[in-house]
Amino acid sequence: MKRLLISAAHKSSGKTTISIGLCKALSDQGNKVQPYKKGPDYIDPMWLGRAASRPCYNLDFYTMQRDEILATIQRYSATADISLIEGNKGLYDGLDIEGSNSNAALASLTHSPVILVIDVQGMTRGIAPLVLGYQAFDPELHIAGVILNQIRGQRHESKLRAVLEHYTAVPVVGAVYHDKSMAIVERHLGLVPSNESQDAEKQIAHIGQLIANQVNLDSIREIAAASPEMPKAHTNIEHVQHAPQVRIAIARDAAFGFYYPDDLDALEAAGAELIPFNTLQDPDLPDCDGLFLGGGFPETHMAALEANTSLRTSIKQAIEQGLPTYAECGGLMYLARSLHWRDETRDMVGVIPGDITMHPRPMGRGYIQLEQTSQHPWPGGLNDPDSLIPGHEFHYSVLENLPPEQKFAYHVRRGTGIDGESDGLIVKNLLASYAHLRDTSQHHWAKRFVDFVRSHKS
Repeated sequence: MKRLLISAAHKSSGKTTISIGLCKALSDQGNKVQPYKKGPDYIDPMWLGRAASRPCYNLDFYTMQRDEILATIQRYSATADISLIEGNKGLYDGLDIEGSNSNAALASLTHSPVILVIDVQGMTRGIAPLVLGYQAFDPELHIAGVILNQIRGQRHESKLRAVLEHYTAVPVVGAVYHDKSMAIVERHLGLVPSNESQDAEKQIAHIGQLIANQVNLDSIREIAAASPEMPKAHTNIEHVQHAPQVRIAIARDAAFGFYYPDDLDALEAAGAELIPFNTLQDPDLPDCDGLFLGGGFPETHMAALEANTSLRTSIKQAIEQGLPTYAECGGLMYLARSLHWRDETRDMVGVIPGDITMHPRPMGRGYIQLEQTSQHPWPGGLNDPDSLIPGHEFHYSVLENLPPEQKFAYHVRRGTGIDGESDGLIVKNLLASYAHLRDTSQHHWAKRFVDFVRSHKS
């Protein structure tokens, strides 16, 4: 199983752009590339998956057991020629002082060689102690090569190569020059998602060509081919596939695109047929037994969402009549009464009796822990009733003006949620939260939701 992990010395070193370029360049040469992204993230995986023409799967120590991470790679890499794991932040950065959930820990768990991306702006001889230090910090970790990024000229590149050759034994496998045309537009939550970018394919092709010209792809393949055997997983993530028994409408458009592909696999395995619809264009909700509104950027499309009055009315009536519905973050915002951003207020669906206000800074960010309340509407639950549900949140908005005595599915033990104490607002058969969940062994939410939809199917 040929594989490698792309990491960096620190955040914002350009590893995502380089990873996108590698996925595209290798794919263009006829390789089946399976991308992965470490940690909780929707946007980078959308770009990586598009570049590789295969869904990108997340590997996250917080929401997954170590065996699940290994099983995920073994399952989805089985039909690939090479697997590329993109890290998050720096190689040794993590939540705790031991680095138990760092990129280095993921490389060690999966026995993957590491390619270190280094932003070399303003750097010459100092690159040597940096690379030597990263090697010495964990001698068991295999840093198989470096990609020099943001080079400012041939003289700069020559100096860097000479220093690394003289002081280290780590090969330079790429030298990527500073080029503004490689940049992907960013905004408040990071990169603009590929589902919103009309020029995504063109930009990916451009990045792929530049990387193909500046990175030694033969060396990349050789490093991946030299990967030691990966430890065998002691768990199986294969889902028992049930024939479709319920139809769940799912918003898939420029406003809503934050879905983990393995969660969608889990929904289908549990017996759901997923029916995509467009909140910006479709006049009515499709014929369905349930509704799933994932995260996204409703604020950047709020005029178009408001203008689609017929769909907003259709969704509101369906939920008020008892349609089982699950909404995460952006979906919650869309179902509220109004959305206020940048001195502009727009009407939304209105089934949630509250209003959304966007702020310039994050109102909730990072990993969360939820405790299920007795009011949670879905059947089933956790294997251990005393355990907590892991997840993550990243929102700049708050839900305001809720009437008192609302019902909530969760107590927030870590994180912000809706009001700092509760999340998972319950209205009729709707559960709407700021929390993003993942269907893993710690909490199989997909089956619970499908079972809930099935129980209410008329």
